[in-house]
Amino acid sequence: MDKHSGIKTVKESRDMRAALLGWYDAAGRQLPWRIRPEDDARADPYAVWLSEIMLQQTTVAHATPYWKKFLARFPTVSDLARAQRDEVLAMWAGLGYYARARNLHKCAAVVTDEHGGAFPRTEAALLRLPGIGPYTAATIAAICFDEPTNIVDGNIERVISRIFALQSPLPKARSELRRLASTLTDPARLNITRPGDYGQALMDLGATVCHPRRPNCANCVWESHCAAHARGQAAEYPKKTPKKKIPLRRGVVFVLFCGTDVLLSRRPDKGLLGGMMGFPGTPWSQGQPETGMDTAPLARNWELCEDEVKHVFTHFELRLTVYRAHAPQAARRDTSIDGEWADLRQIKQYALPTVFSKVLRAAQK
Repeated sequence: MDKHSGIKTVKESRDMRAALLGWYDAAGRQLPWRIRPEDDARADPYAVWLSEIMLQQTTVAHATPYWKKFLARFPTVSDLARAQRDEVLAMWAGLGYYARARNLHKCAAVVTDEHGGAFPRTEAALLRLPGIGPYTAATIAAICFDEPTNIVDGNIERVISRIFALQSPLPKARSELRRLASTLTDPARLNITRPGDYGQALMDLGATVCHPRRPNCANCVWESHCAAHARGQAAEYPKKTPKKKIPLRRGVVFVLFCGTDVLLSRRPDKGLLGGMMGFPGTPWSQGQPETGMDTAPLARNWELCEDEVKHVFTHFELRLTVYRAHAPQAARRDTSIDGEWADLRQIKQYALPTVFSKVLRAAQK
Protein backbone atom coordinates (compact mmCIF):
# COMPACT_ATOMS: atom_id res chain seq x y z
CA MET A 1 0.00 0.00 0.00
CA ASP A 2 1.20 3.50 -0.80
CA LYS A 3 1.66 5.04 2.68
CA HIS A 4 1.25 8.58 1.37
CA SER A 5 -2.07 8.10 -0.43
CA GLY A 6 -3.62 5.33 1.66
CA ILE A 7 -4.36 3.23 -1.45
CA LYS A 8 -2.85 0.15 -3.03
CA THR A 9 0.00 0.55 -5.51
CA VAL A 10 -0.77 -0.05 -9.18
CA LYS A 11 1.01 -3.39 -9.12
CA GLU A 12 -0.82 -4.59 -6.01
CA SER A 13 -4.14 -3.40 -7.43
CA ARG A 14 -3.54 -5.36 -10.63
CA ASP A 15 -2.55 -8.45 -8.65
CA MET A 16 -5.70 -8.16 -6.54
CA ARG A 17 -7.96 -7.89 -9.57
CA ALA A 18 -6.32 -10.86 -11.28
CA ALA A 19 -6.59 -13.02 -8.15
CA LEU A 20 -10.23 -12.09 -7.61
CA LEU A 21 -11.22 -12.82 -11.20
CA GLY A 22 -9.44 -16.18 -11.06
CA TRP A 23 -11.35 -17.04 -7.90
CA TYR A 24 -14.63 -15.93 -9.47
CA ASP A 25 -14.08 -18.14 -12.51
CA ALA A 26 -13.66 -21.15 -10.23
CA ALA A 27 -15.97 -20.38 -7.31
CA GLY A 28 -18.37 -17.56 -8.18
CA ARG A 29 -22.08 -18.08 -7.48
CA GLN A 30 -24.52 -19.47 -10.00
CA LEU A 31 -27.51 -17.11 -9.99
CA PRO A 32 -30.57 -17.27 -12.28
CA TRP A 33 -29.97 -13.80 -13.74
CA ARG A 34 -26.20 -14.10 -13.98
CA ILE A 35 -24.21 -14.85 -17.12
CA ARG A 36 -21.07 -16.69 -16.03
CA PRO A 37 -17.76 -16.35 -17.94
CA GLU A 38 -18.13 -19.85 -19.37
CA ASP A 39 -21.60 -19.05 -20.76
CA ASP A 40 -20.16 -16.96 -23.62
CA ALA A 41 -23.24 -14.75 -23.75
CA ARG A 42 -24.28 -11.20 -23.00
CA ALA A 43 -26.30 -10.40 -19.90
CA ASP A 44 -29.84 -9.14 -20.50
CA PRO A 45 -30.14 -5.60 -19.04
CA TYR A 46 -33.84 -6.11 -18.30
CA ALA A 47 -33.22 -9.31 -16.31
CA VAL A 48 -30.27 -7.77 -14.46
CA TRP A 49 -32.20 -4.57 -13.66
CA LEU A 50 -35.17 -6.57 -12.39
CA SER A 51 -32.94 -8.66 -10.12
CA GLU A 52 -31.07 -5.66 -8.73
CA ILE A 53 -34.26 -3.79 -7.84
CA MET A 54 -35.65 -6.88 -6.12
CA LEU A 55 -32.43 -7.57 -4.23
CA GLN A 56 -32.47 -4.18 -2.50
CA GLN A 57 -33.13 -5.01 1.17
CA THR A 58 -34.00 -8.60 0.15
CA THR A 59 -32.06 -11.87 0.12
CA VAL A 60 -31.29 -13.85 -3.02
CA ALA A 61 -33.38 -16.79 -1.78
CA HIS A 62 -36.42 -14.59 -1.15
CA ALA A 63 -36.12 -12.56 -4.37
CA THR A 64 -35.52 -15.43 -6.81
CA PRO A 65 -39.12 -16.76 -7.00
CA TYR A 66 -40.39 -13.20 -7.58
CA TRP A 67 -37.83 -12.62 -10.32
CA LYS A 68 -38.89 -15.81 -12.10
CA LYS A 69 -42.58 -14.94 -11.69
CA PHE A 70 -42.08 -11.44 -13.12
CA LEU A 71 -40.09 -12.67 -16.12
CA ALA A 72 -42.71 -15.32 -16.87
CA ARG A 73 -45.53 -12.76 -16.72
CA PHE A 74 -43.58 -9.87 -18.30
CA PRO A 75 -40.90 -11.31 -20.65
CA THR A 76 -39.76 -7.85 -21.80
CA VAL A 77 -39.54 -4.40 -20.27
CA SER A 78 -42.29 -3.27 -22.66
CA ASP A 79 -44.59 -6.01 -21.36
CA LEU A 80 -44.01 -4.69 -17.86
CA ALA A 81 -44.65 -1.11 -18.99
CA ARG A 82 -48.02 -2.08 -20.50
CA ALA A 83 -49.19 -3.88 -17.36
CA GLN A 84 -51.64 -2.31 -14.94
CA ARG A 85 -49.85 -0.89 -11.92
CA ASP A 86 -52.20 -2.73 -9.57
CA GLU A 87 -51.11 -6.05 -11.08
CA VAL A 88 -47.45 -5.13 -10.61
CA LEU A 89 -48.07 -4.12 -7.00
CA ALA A 90 -50.00 -7.32 -6.33
CA MET A 91 -47.19 -9.47 -7.76
CA TRP A 92 -44.69 -7.53 -5.64
CA ALA A 93 -46.58 -8.13 -2.39
CA GLY A 94 -44.25 -9.78 0.12
CA LEU A 95 -41.05 -8.18 -1.16
CA GLY A 96 -41.55 -5.02 0.90
CA TYR A 97 -40.33 -1.46 0.22
CA TYR A 98 -43.20 -0.93 -2.19
CA ALA A 99 -41.85 2.31 -3.64
CA ARG A 100 -39.53 -0.03 -5.57
CA ALA A 101 -42.52 -1.60 -7.32
CA ARG A 102 -44.00 1.78 -8.26
CA ASN A 103 -40.64 2.96 -9.59
CA LEU A 104 -40.17 -0.37 -11.38
CA HIS A 105 -43.37 0.21 -13.34
CA LYS A 106 -42.51 3.87 -13.96
CA CYS A 107 -38.99 3.02 -15.14
CA ALA A 108 -40.30 0.36 -17.53
CA ALA A 109 -42.58 2.97 -19.09
CA VAL A 110 -39.70 5.43 -19.55
CA VAL A 111 -37.43 2.78 -21.10
CA THR A 112 -40.25 1.73 -23.44
CA ASP A 113 -41.53 5.17 -24.41
CA GLU A 114 -38.31 7.19 -24.46
CA HIS A 115 -35.66 4.59 -25.29
CA GLY A 116 -37.49 2.25 -27.63
CA GLY A 117 -37.55 -0.59 -25.11
CA ALA A 118 -33.74 -0.71 -24.80
CA PHE A 119 -31.93 0.25 -21.60
CA PRO A 120 -29.36 3.07 -21.92
CA ARG A 121 -25.82 1.75 -22.20
CA THR A 122 -23.97 4.14 -19.87
CA GLU A 123 -23.95 4.64 -16.12
CA ALA A 124 -24.75 8.35 -16.52
CA ALA A 125 -27.80 7.68 -18.70
CA LEU A 126 -29.05 4.87 -16.48
CA LEU A 127 -28.90 7.20 -13.47
CA ARG A 128 -31.55 9.39 -15.09
CA LEU A 129 -34.13 6.59 -15.01
CA PRO A 130 -36.73 6.46 -12.19
CA GLY A 131 -35.74 4.29 -9.24
CA ILE A 132 -32.17 3.66 -10.45
CA GLY A 133 -29.48 4.87 -8.05
CA PRO A 134 -25.68 4.86 -8.23
CA TYR A 135 -25.23 1.19 -7.30
CA THR A 136 -27.83 -0.14 -9.77
CA ALA A 137 -26.63 2.12 -12.58
CA ALA A 138 -23.01 1.09 -12.06
CA THR A 139 -23.98 -2.59 -11.90
CA ILE A 140 -26.04 -2.62 -15.12
CA ALA A 141 -23.45 -0.56 -17.02
CA ALA A 142 -20.60 -2.87 -16.00
CA ILE A 143 -22.35 -6.25 -16.30
CA CYS A 144 -24.31 -5.57 -19.48
CA PHE A 145 -22.23 -2.98 -21.34
CA ASP A 146 -18.64 -3.48 -20.08
CA GLU A 147 -18.30 0.04 -18.70
CA PRO A 148 -15.59 0.17 -15.99
CA THR A 149 -17.75 1.47 -13.16
CA ASN A 150 -17.31 1.51 -9.40
CA ILE A 151 -19.88 -0.96 -8.01
CA VAL A 152 -20.36 -0.68 -4.24
CA ASP A 153 -23.08 -2.51 -2.33
CA GLY A 154 -23.26 -3.56 1.32
CA ASN A 155 -21.09 -6.64 0.79
CA ILE A 156 -18.47 -4.62 -1.07
CA GLU A 157 -18.45 -1.95 1.65
CA ARG A 158 -17.55 -4.64 4.16
CA VAL A 159 -14.74 -6.04 2.01
CA ILE A 160 -13.24 -2.64 1.25
CA SER A 161 -13.44 -1.49 4.87
CA ARG A 162 -11.39 -4.54 5.89
CA ILE A 163 -8.90 -4.33 3.04
CA PHE A 164 -8.02 -0.77 4.04
CA ALA A 165 -8.86 -1.09 7.78
CA LEU A 166 -10.95 2.05 7.51
CA GLN A 167 -11.51 3.54 10.96
CA SER A 168 -14.41 5.84 10.04
CA PRO A 169 -17.76 4.27 11.00
CA LEU A 170 -20.73 3.63 8.77
CA PRO A 171 -22.88 5.24 7.54
CA LYS A 172 -20.68 8.38 7.43
CA ALA A 173 -17.80 6.41 5.89
CA ARG A 174 -19.71 5.53 2.72
CA SER A 175 -18.19 8.26 0.55
CA GLU A 176 -14.69 7.28 1.69
CA LEU A 177 -15.40 3.60 1.02
CA ARG A 178 -16.52 4.49 -2.51
CA ARG A 179 -13.32 6.45 -3.03
CA LEU A 180 -11.16 3.56 -1.84
CA ALA A 181 -13.11 1.05 -3.95
CA SER A 182 -12.71 3.29 -7.00
CA THR A 183 -8.92 3.00 -6.81
CA LEU A 184 -9.33 -0.66 -7.81
CA THR A 185 -11.63 0.16 -10.74
CA ASP A 186 -10.04 3.34 -12.11
CA PRO A 187 -9.16 2.96 -15.82
CA ALA A 188 -6.75 5.89 -15.49
CA ARG A 189 -4.63 3.82 -13.07
CA LEU A 190 -5.24 0.29 -14.28
CA ASN A 191 -5.82 -1.64 -17.46
CA ILE A 192 -9.41 -2.59 -16.66
CA THR A 193 -10.71 -5.87 -18.06
CA ARG A 194 -13.96 -7.72 -17.36
CA PRO A 195 -15.54 -4.91 -15.30
CA GLY A 196 -18.85 -6.76 -14.88
CA ASP A 197 -17.20 -9.97 -13.69
CA TYR A 198 -15.00 -8.01 -11.28
CA GLY A 199 -18.01 -6.30 -9.70
CA GLN A 200 -19.89 -9.58 -9.35
CA ALA A 201 -16.78 -11.29 -7.99
CA LEU A 202 -16.41 -8.63 -5.30
CA MET A 203 -20.09 -9.03 -4.36
CA ASP A 204 -19.59 -12.80 -4.12
CA LEU A 205 -16.45 -12.43 -2.01
CA GLY A 206 -18.45 -10.42 0.51
CA ALA A 207 -21.47 -12.72 0.37
CA THR A 208 -19.69 -16.07 0.60
CA VAL A 209 -16.26 -15.50 2.21
CA CYS A 210 -15.92 -12.11 3.87
CA HIS A 211 -18.88 -12.71 6.19
CA PRO A 212 -20.06 -9.99 8.59
CA ARG A 213 -19.33 -11.79 11.88
CA ARG A 214 -17.01 -14.67 11.02
CA PRO A 215 -14.96 -13.83 7.93
CA ASN A 216 -13.41 -16.91 6.34
CA CYS A 217 -10.01 -15.29 5.89
CA ALA A 218 -8.20 -18.59 5.27
CA ASN A 219 -10.15 -19.04 2.03
CA CYS A 220 -9.96 -15.41 0.87
CA VAL A 221 -7.85 -14.62 -2.19
CA TRP A 222 -7.28 -11.13 -0.80
CA GLU A 223 -6.07 -12.32 2.62
CA SER A 224 -2.49 -11.14 2.05
CA HIS A 225 -3.75 -7.72 0.92
CA CYS A 226 -6.10 -7.15 3.87
CA ALA A 227 -4.99 -4.62 6.48
CA ALA A 228 -7.69 -5.66 8.98
CA HIS A 229 -6.65 -9.32 8.73
CA ALA A 230 -3.00 -8.37 9.22
CA ARG A 231 -4.05 -6.79 12.52
CA GLY A 232 -6.12 -9.82 13.49
CA GLN A 233 -9.21 -7.60 13.54
CA ALA A 234 -11.14 -8.48 10.38
CA ALA A 235 -14.42 -9.15 12.24
CA GLU A 236 -14.25 -5.67 13.81
CA TYR A 237 -14.80 -3.97 10.43
CA PRO A 238 -16.63 -2.08 9.16
CA LYS A 239 -16.84 0.22 12.12
CA LYS A 240 -20.40 1.28 12.81
CA THR A 241 -22.09 4.11 14.62
CA PRO A 242 -24.22 2.65 17.46
CA LYS A 243 -27.83 2.29 16.35
CA LYS A 244 -30.45 4.43 17.98
CA LYS A 245 -33.50 2.71 19.38
CA ILE A 246 -36.24 2.93 16.77
CA PRO A 247 -39.43 4.73 17.84
CA LEU A 248 -42.72 2.97 18.48
CA ARG A 249 -45.85 4.04 16.62
CA ARG A 250 -49.39 2.89 17.19
CA GLY A 251 -52.64 2.90 15.28
CA VAL A 252 -56.12 1.46 15.03
CA VAL A 253 -57.36 -0.50 12.00
CA PHE A 254 -60.84 -1.70 11.04
CA VAL A 255 -61.61 -4.93 9.17
CA LEU A 256 -65.17 -4.97 7.82
CA PHE A 257 -66.54 -8.28 6.47
CA CYS A 258 -69.58 -8.71 4.28
CA GLY A 259 -70.25 -12.36 3.50
CA THR A 260 -67.15 -13.65 1.72
CA ASP A 261 -65.89 -10.10 1.05
CA VAL A 262 -63.74 -7.72 3.04
CA LEU A 263 -63.42 -3.96 2.66
CA LEU A 264 -60.03 -2.73 1.46
CA SER A 265 -58.75 0.82 1.32
CA ARG A 266 -56.02 2.13 -0.98
CA ARG A 267 -53.25 4.10 0.67
CA PRO A 268 -52.13 7.44 -0.86
CA ASP A 269 -49.44 7.20 -3.52
CA LYS A 270 -47.01 9.24 -1.49
CA GLY A 271 -45.69 7.95 1.80
CA LEU A 272 -45.12 4.56 3.35
CA LEU A 273 -46.77 1.67 1.44
CA GLY A 274 -47.93 4.24 -1.11
CA GLY A 275 -50.50 2.96 -3.59
CA MET A 276 -50.91 -0.34 -1.77
CA MET A 277 -54.16 -1.86 -0.55
CA GLY A 278 -54.82 -2.04 3.18
CA PHE A 279 -57.58 -1.46 5.71
CA PRO A 280 -59.12 1.81 6.89
CA GLY A 281 -57.93 3.18 10.21
CA THR A 282 -56.16 5.93 12.09
CA PRO A 283 -52.80 7.50 11.23
CA TRP A 284 -49.76 5.77 12.73
CA SER A 285 -48.35 8.01 15.43
CA GLN A 286 -46.29 7.92 18.59
CA GLY A 287 -48.14 7.61 21.88
CA GLN A 288 -51.32 5.72 22.67
CA PRO A 289 -53.96 6.31 19.96
CA GLU A 290 -57.54 7.26 20.57
CA THR A 291 -60.21 4.62 19.93
CA GLY A 292 -60.35 5.90 16.35
CA MET A 293 -64.02 5.06 15.92
CA ASP A 294 -64.54 8.27 13.95
CA THR A 295 -62.34 6.75 11.23
CA ALA A 296 -64.30 3.48 11.03
CA PRO A 297 -65.80 2.90 7.57
CA LEU A 298 -69.28 2.15 8.95
CA ALA A 299 -71.16 2.53 12.23
CA ARG A 300 -71.25 -1.01 13.59
CA ASN A 301 -70.80 -2.90 16.82
CA TRP A 302 -67.04 -3.21 16.38
CA GLU A 303 -65.38 -6.11 18.20
CA LEU A 304 -61.85 -5.75 19.56
CA CYS A 305 -59.65 -8.56 18.25
CA GLU A 306 -57.54 -10.47 20.73
CA ASP A 307 -54.21 -10.12 18.91
CA GLU A 308 -52.35 -6.84 18.58
CA VAL A 309 -50.46 -6.70 15.27
CA LYS A 310 -46.74 -5.97 15.55
CA HIS A 311 -44.59 -5.08 12.56
CA VAL A 312 -41.12 -3.55 12.24
CA PHE A 313 -40.30 -1.13 9.44
CA THR A 314 -36.83 0.26 8.79
CA HIS A 315 -37.28 3.37 10.90
CA PHE A 316 -39.97 2.46 13.41
CA GLU A 317 -41.90 -0.34 15.08
CA LEU A 318 -45.66 -0.41 14.54
CA ARG A 319 -48.36 -1.85 16.78
CA LEU A 320 -51.93 -1.94 15.53
CA THR A 321 -55.12 -2.45 17.49
CA VAL A 322 -57.52 -4.41 15.28
CA TYR A 323 -61.33 -4.18 15.29
CA ARG A 324 -63.63 -6.33 13.21
CA ALA A 325 -67.30 -6.20 12.27
CA HIS A 326 -69.76 -7.71 9.82
CA ALA A 327 -71.85 -5.57 7.49
CA PRO A 328 -75.24 -6.41 5.94
CA GLN A 329 -75.38 -7.38 2.26
CA ALA A 330 -76.73 -3.92 1.41
CA ALA A 331 -73.35 -2.44 2.39
CA ARG A 332 -71.91 -3.57 -0.95
CA ARG A 333 -74.19 -1.06 -2.68
CA ASP A 334 -73.63 1.74 -0.18
CA THR A 335 -71.69 4.42 -2.09
CA SER A 336 -70.95 6.32 1.13
CA ILE A 337 -68.53 3.57 2.16
CA ASP A 338 -65.08 4.53 0.94
CA GLY A 339 -63.13 1.51 -0.25
CA GLU A 340 -63.23 -1.58 -2.42
CA TRP A 341 -64.87 -4.91 -1.61
CA ALA A 342 -62.51 -7.83 -2.18
CA ASP A 343 -63.40 -11.50 -2.33
CA LEU A 344 -61.49 -13.22 0.46
CA ARG A 345 -61.11 -16.31 -1.73
CA GLN A 346 -59.09 -14.22 -4.18
CA ILE A 347 -57.33 -11.93 -1.71
CA LYS A 348 -53.90 -12.88 -3.07
CA GLN A 349 -54.73 -10.96 -6.24
CA TYR A 350 -54.59 -7.74 -4.24
CA ALA A 351 -51.43 -5.92 -3.24
CA LEU A 352 -51.69 -6.55 0.49
CA PRO A 353 -48.43 -5.67 2.25
CA THR A 354 -47.22 -7.99 5.00
CA VAL A 355 -48.45 -5.74 7.81
CA PHE A 356 -52.01 -5.84 6.46
CA SER A 357 -51.83 -9.59 5.87
CA LYS A 358 -51.09 -9.82 9.59
CA VAL A 359 -54.10 -7.59 10.29
CA LEU A 360 -56.38 -9.84 8.24
CA ARG A 361 -55.16 -12.97 10.03
CA ALA A 362 -55.79 -11.31 13.39
CA ALA A 363 -59.33 -10.37 12.32
CA GLN A 364 -60.10 -13.87 11.07
CA LYS A 365 -59.19 -15.62 14.33
